[in-house]
Amino acid sequence: MEQMLLDTGWLIPGYGLLGAILSIPWMTRLVRRTGPRPAAYLNILMTTIAFIHGTALFRLVWNQTPYHIVLNWLTVAGLELNLTFELSAVNVGAMEAVTVLSLIAQVFALGYMEKDWALARFFALVGFFEGAMSMVAISNSLLVSYGLLELLTLCTYLLVGFWYAQPLVVKAARDAFLTKRAGDIVLFAGVIALSSIAGSLDFDDLYKWCDTTDISPTTATLIGLALIAGPIGKCAQFPLHLWLDEAMEGPNPASILRNSVVVTGGAYILIKVHPILYLSPVVTTTLMVIGTVTAIGATLVSIAQIDIKRTISYSTSAYLGLVFIAIGAKWISFALFLLFAHAIAKALIFMSVGCVILTTNNQDVNEFGGLAKSMPATTIAFIVGTLAMTGVFPLGAFWAFQDGFKGLWLEYPWAIGVILLVNGLTAFNLTRVFGLVFLGKTQPKTRRAPEVPWPLALPMVFLTVFTLLIPTVMWQLSLLPDLDDISLLEYSSISLSTVLGFVVGGLLYFRSDRTPIKLSLPWIQELLTYDFYVEKIYDNTIVWLVVKLSKVTAWIDRYVVDGFVNLVGFATIFSSEGLKYGTSGQMQTYALTITVSAGVLGLMIAWLFWKF
Repeated sequence: MEQMLLDTGWLIPGYGLLGAILSIPWMTRLVRRTGPRPAAYLNILMTTIAFIHGTALFRLVWNQTPYHIVLNWLTVAGLELNLTFELSAVNVGAMEAVTVLSLIAQVFALGYMEKDWALARFFALVGFFEGAMSMVAISNSLLVSYGLLELLTLCTYLLVGFWYAQPLVVKAARDAFLTKRAGDIVLFAGVIALSSIAGSLDFDDLYKWCDTTDISPTTATLIGLALIAGPIGKCAQFPLHLWLDEAMEGPNPASILRNSVVVTGGAYILIKVHPILYLSPVVTTTLMVIGTVTAIGATLVSIAQIDIKRTISYSTSAYLGLVFIAIGAKWISFALFLLFAHAIAKALIFMSVGCVILTTNNQDVNEFGGLAKSMPATTIAFIVGTLAMTGVFPLGAFWAFQDGFKGLWLEYPWAIGVILLVNGLTAFNLTRVFGLVFLGKTQPKTRRAPEVPWPLALPMVFLTVFTLLIPTVMWQLSLLPDLDDISLLEYSSISLSTVLGFVVGGLLYFRSDRTPIKLSLPWIQELLTYDFYVEKIYDNTIVWLVVKLSKVTAWIDRYVVDGFVNLVGFATIFSSEGLKYGTSGQMQTYALTITVSAGVLGLMIAWLFWKF
């Protein structure tokens, strides 16, 4: 039985793909009598089976050596390509996290989108995404992982563009796809170069190659920079971060998955290839610089947003920036801790935000107020998600920050300052949102807002309880340090930054006056509101250059390429017409023409032979 679980563990991602395939009759409307809900039930059932299978597998691989599965994919002309998977506690745990969050999001979507005519298509896309993301978690090949990341890019495009009749949705889906493709092209070049140099793309072989290789620093730098280019786009890091903000145009259940687990796909690949990145100090420095700029910049921008989904989405980029810092500083445990804590907390916050949007049909935080009285379950979910996402003891993010504090203090003390700053600003921003949305007087759009029905409340309450119980579960699994190992400096620094953010946010936004707070320097507020004008800079540089080049190539195509073809055709027509009107019909004229032409041709050939 145990061996069967190990041998079939790689099939767990197939449950999500099977659910997507089974949804096709309802997605294509071959079955209309029952409506689209059976497709949702089938996907939820498949995800539940995947969760049960994964739980049994996780118990089996816990505290055991990794189990490897190698499946031959293609053998031709001496080329052998294999599908390799690694079933370890970390990989299977990551796969289980994806499955759990997908299951919760699907149950939530069943109530959130119950009246949507394309419900079957949505669940099919979620099943497709779940399968791809789960396989990323257990893949042991860089080539397979790259292909799966491309499938995730396709999933992002389809889910963001789900409501494709809206122009903003079409633009958001297009920008998300093209932005990710910009990084993926460079990543693919790095994969090809690494394959030719290392001879294999299996992670175990690459780790052995890193221990013995003597490649030049320039080559190591170029390969490392290429490998981080893709994750920069996937994780919405500067300068490829704008797509995540625009992606909020998609359905909220998709936003739950996108901000909790989709963006972690690129970071997870970075963690798997980290020995290759450490061959060049330039690459690690680049990781830390990009992470620092994104973490601080995105956190500041989130504070200036008034769209409730966008202000939360910017914090996703910020926390992934901290993960980049952790990987660049060679502290992988901090990166894994933070990815897990952020995924759970962000999913809960987005579920709460989705309930608010659904009941009020509004996303402007300045038009909310007083929802704590009428939506208690949603309010508690937002509070718990906020506490879990910031450094509040003993919830998830506290342990991640504590692990980072311990690992970065000696070599990178400045990184501790970045972590504390992001934590404090995030606490301030979430307090701001809480004060504007749930406290104060009721507004016209919130006066009759009820609590969400049970199909929405049930998964939200379950995730709320699960978030509170995570520290207990991790203690039982011996994943958390003893309380005696936490120094007073670590505890006080993390707690002080958190409390300071909560207090300042409460003083400014826990008030009955709904007048928006404006900075004394308006240009700073405008700078943050428009994301440091990054989009305008793109429009005036890259977009402008592409438009100009497109116009030049269009002119060349029309007047040079097409012009030459048209000239040949015109010359043919003109000469044929000329011959037609110049024909006399007399045989002696034809004979004279042939004779003269042959003579001229002979003289030209003789001249050429005499010349050379």
